[in-house]
Amino acid sequence: MRNIDDRRLPAVGYSVRPSGRLHLPESDDAAATAAAKAAMAEQSRWYQPDMAEVNDRLVDIACEARASITRDGDWIEFDHDDEGDPKWSKQAIAFYVAIAPFVRSGIVNFEGEDGARWSYIYADGRMTQQGWLGWDGSIEPFGEYVDPPPPE
Repeated sequence: MRNIDDRRLPAVGYSVRPSGRLHLPESDDAAATAAAKAAMAEQSRWYQPDMAEVNDRLVDIACEARASITRDGDWIEFDHDDEGDPKWSKQAIAFYVAIAPFVRSGIVNFEGEDGARWSYIYADGRMTQQGWLGWDGSIEPFGEYVDPPPPE
């Protein structure tokens, strides 16, 4: 059983593969980045918002959310972070929750190392989770553990 309490999570981490596309206007990028950095700092003992030399855009801090982001005008596209450490954490959840007020629409899908699949669905500045997050066993961001769904 996984639990969001760091003392009970495996030390090696939980790998994820994100994919998806969000409509987050380029004009809101700086505000979304500031919100994400502040939220991630609250969830991590080691992350400091100004650690990176250049971290004023979402694409600059995407690795902290266990993703690679490409901006295409008012859209951001998510992909697997091949060069970073794609291990899930409360910090990654904080990133996806914090950018919600700036996102008009879209979806980010995740596949966990154990085959668990979940999505963050964005609409009109709100985000909801669909599916069971294999890392902590929750069905909502920062939620409590629930038993996994039966195998299909």
